Amino acid sequence: MTHLSAQTGPFAPAILARATAILSRPRLMALGCIAVLATGGWVFLLMTALAPGPEGLSGILDAICRPVPTASSGFGIAAIVGAMWVAMTLGMMLPTAGPMILTYAEIAETAARKGERIVSPHVLIAGYLSVWLGFALFATLAQLGVMAVAEWPGVAGIATPASALLFVLAGLYQFSTLKQACLTACQRPFSFFFLNWTDRPLGVFRLGVKQGLHCLGCCVAMMLLMFAAGAMNLLWMALLGLVMMIEKLSATRYFSRAVGIAFVAAGVAILIAWGSEFLSL
Repeated sequence: MTHLSAQTGPFAPAILARATAILSRPRLMALGCIAVLATGGWVFLLMTALAPGPEGLSGILDAICRPVPTASSGFGIAAIVGAMWVAMTLGMMLPTAGPMILTYAEIAETAARKGERIVSPHVLIAGYLSVWLGFALFATLAQLGVMAVAEWPGVAGIATPASALLFVLAGLYQFSTLKQACLTACQRPFSFFFLNWTDRPLGVFRLGVKQGLHCLGCCVAMMLLMFAAGAMNLLWMALLGLVMMIEKLSATRYFSRAVGIAFVAAGVAILIAWGSEFLSL
């Protein structure tokens, strides 16, 4: 044992120094956290969607859509739906927050080089995710409610116009004052952190919560479109995630308004197609 310690001893300080150097780089820590959590979310969704046989996506969705006969099975279905929404939150929203998180990390890294005390970006990410995990809980309860209502007689006939209405409302929301205010806050994270900088963990957590609320106000309508497109439509998730990221990186509001027009047009088109089919019956 003494001989082994003598051999490995010289490596221990080097490994410790390397680890300390990494931990002192807020940007690397932020990138690592975003990569791990976002990748984990997408891996879970892909494994669920691509799993073969009855345990794959079709089997899970069939189980979700069936009536809930017992409390235990109801809990299991709620757990599945909740896990899906949490995975969607990590996979879709965390990458869109990347520029904001990296902005904080860059400011913190500059402060650290000056010898100032800083708080890990993980605290900021925790505050941000607390908002979106709250949304995931809300979305889970909403989906369970929709599943229960879907069992009522005649409800299936209004699914298409309800989806069209969601698209129209999401499109109109793109032009609202709340949307534009939240989008501006998301597009300018440097000013936010510069004016609200703090070196206290609780203060940084609150900054993450505020940024999460800005992001929620910016993207909530698009996330609710998952009810119209299907809560496990991977292509739709990837497309919406890309749209939200471009919107936050854009320096103007033109892209946001173009998306709003596209959503309204899609809703009207769905409604017209449904109306034509309904009248032809």
